[in-house]
Amino acid sequence: MATQSTKRPTCPSCSKPTRMCLCNRLRAPTLHNSVAVTILQHSLEKNHPLNSTRIATIGLENVDVFTVSDVNFQARFFLQLVDDSYHLFDEMSSKEKNDEFLEMTNFENRASVADNTDLDRQITDGIDFKNAIDFSIAKYGAITSFDIKMGPNKCQQMRLDQLLASDIALDQIRKGFVVKKINEFEIAVPPGSVLLFPSETSVDVEAINLEVKNLIVLDGTWAKAKRMYNENPWLRLLPHLRLDIDKLSLYSEVRRQPRAGYLSTIESIVYAMKAVGEDSDGLDGLLDVFESMVGDQRRCKDERLSRVVEK
Repeated sequence: MATQSTKRPTCPSCSKPTRMCLCNRLRAPTLHNSVAVTILQHSLEKNHPLNSTRIATIGLENVDVFTVSDVNFQARFFLQLVDDSYHLFDEMSSKEKNDEFLEMTNFENRASVADNTDLDRQITDGIDFKNAIDFSIAKYGAITSFDIKMGPNKCQQMRLDQLLASDIALDQIRKGFVVKKINEFEIAVPPGSVLLFPSETSVDVEAINLEVKNLIVLDGTWAKAKRMYNENPWLRLLPHLRLDIDKLSLYSEVRRQPRAGYLSTIESIVYAMKAVGEDSDGLDGLLDVFESMVGDQRRCKDERLSRVVEK
């Protein structure tokens, strides 16, 4: 005899229980956002009942979500520049102001032992080694290797902070790249990409000296977001944007926030997109949906407390 499923029916679009579906709460059809949104979502955040990324996915047309897991032992990344019309470090070496930077590096024309293994050939399939960065990290983001690939048997060993010290290198990298985390994700990062994250190098919108075309956002608790940032050091190659907003998140009613100004993912996206010139009316509708979702959760919490009291 077949057992009856006790699992609640859910909406395939917003992943909420059918009776709390968010899709019909949108004021208008999907908003066409000229500034694309790329969300890096912590693997433990996806199924949280208050996860607000689902509102972005049903409300915005140009949005991509990638799942990011914690690094438990080691992770390997490849970063491939989109423009391969030149060799990045050949270009750098022709600039006198970068002489000091180049002297700091350890250049080797060699074939890596790993590059010759069958396993390595499998995981690097599709990587053009003419202009790629190959690096590995340990748990919590400690970088264990960092090589600039200039050909199948040619690489330049260096440190990430050395690369960050070169304005020429950063300018070329920010023209666009594809980053691949082995066995997890492959993300295209177009020109005009910025990371929304408070750091020592982050600036407000007025200080950004480029046209923002893609907003990268980290989705998770603040502790998870910080770990994602540390364990994805390629994010440091991007301009960092911060929001100077002293608002209390709508989350504060049902989910603990460290302090005012620490917002949910959808609130951060909306305020950042408004700051870079997106349509305010359509974006405000997303906040209305978020407020209603928080209201649902508050009512569910109150109902559970009432049942406990009655017992």
